Amino acid sequence: MQLKSLRVKMDRSINFFSESIADEVGNTPLIKLKKASEITQCSILGKAEFLNPGQSVKDRAALYIINELEKNNDLNNKIIVEGTGGNTGIGLTVIGSAKGYKTIIVMPNDQSQEKIVLLKQLGAEVVLTEKAPFTDNKNYIQLSKKIAQEKNANWSNQFDNLANRKAHIETTSREIWEQTQGKIDAFICSIGTGGTLAGNFLGLKHKNKNIKIFCADPYGSGMYSYIRKGNSKAAYSSITEGIGQSRITKNIEGIEFDGAFKISDQSALNIIYDLIREEGLFLGPSSGINIAGAIKLARHLGPNKTIVTVLCDYAGRYSNKIFNKEYLTSKGLTYPNWL
Repeated sequence: MQLKSLRVKMDRSINFFSESIADEVGNTPLIKLKKASEITQCSILGKAEFLNPGQSVKDRAALYIINELEKNNDLNNKIIVEGTGGNTGIGLTVIGSAKGYKTIIVMPNDQSQEKIVLLKQLGAEVVLTEKAPFTDNKNYIQLSKKIAQEKNANWSNQFDNLANRKAHIETTSREIWEQTQGKIDAFICSIGTGGTLAGNFLGLKHKNKNIKIFCADPYGSGMYSYIRKGNSKAAYSSITEGIGQSRITKNIEGIEFDGAFKISDQSALNIIYDLIREEGLFLGPSSGINIAGAIKLARHLGPNKTIVTVLCDYAGRYSNKIFNKEYLTSKGLTYPNWL
């Protein structure tokens, strides 16, 4: 399956050139995760979303959001404003630049310095705000909406913009179906905005209603309790960024996922450290959450199943956290001897 997807990429590059970097969003390969597959006796496959132009899964939502705005002639002043943990902002900035738009990106000030610096280098105006509940005016989503109104700019509103999940209905789920030749038993990933999980739920269930769609939820998020018990209740906290949600966004509203697993930061870190040294994959913490969830799901479903998850982005965007021994110790987390 991996060779097939790589061959498609090679054929495409031989036959024509891309008019824009935006044309290179999507068509990412599936990579078999060796250790995860061996310990579960399943085929656990990771969608290599770090190979998108902005190096994350959020490029898909960014492209669809911009395309939808263009289609509806909603782009005011050639400025896009978004409240984000970073990756959607990066995607909007990369694709926006290619299409002639500027971005103002509003982020909580506890997000990684690597993403903040990268956004500035890419040309975005970055506004930092203190971490605050969604109902607080200082909340990064609320502040981004206010800035968009004041500047008569466009608020992309990734959390409640259904173009987000539409990207995954029309691209990600279709690619997964084709790459597995329809032989997929389950899909799992975490929820940030909910677009990736909801879009794949709708797209894959349309192909085969028996495909199981689960959520891998970090501590500090309310999605586990929402999916299992119907009420969103967060517990403890997580070092992961861009995932974990306690609000029912429009992207997940009305969708009944098949189940959820709670995943600890330590489980996620152990996986990403192993992947670096044993499988040559340099992935961020959210990918570790997703893979840990896939392992739990494989054990839940039993052997000989094909399970797909999302490899969201590169580890380099979180270096000051996941490779920082002082920081990890302060959070009660352990790290490998080679660090």
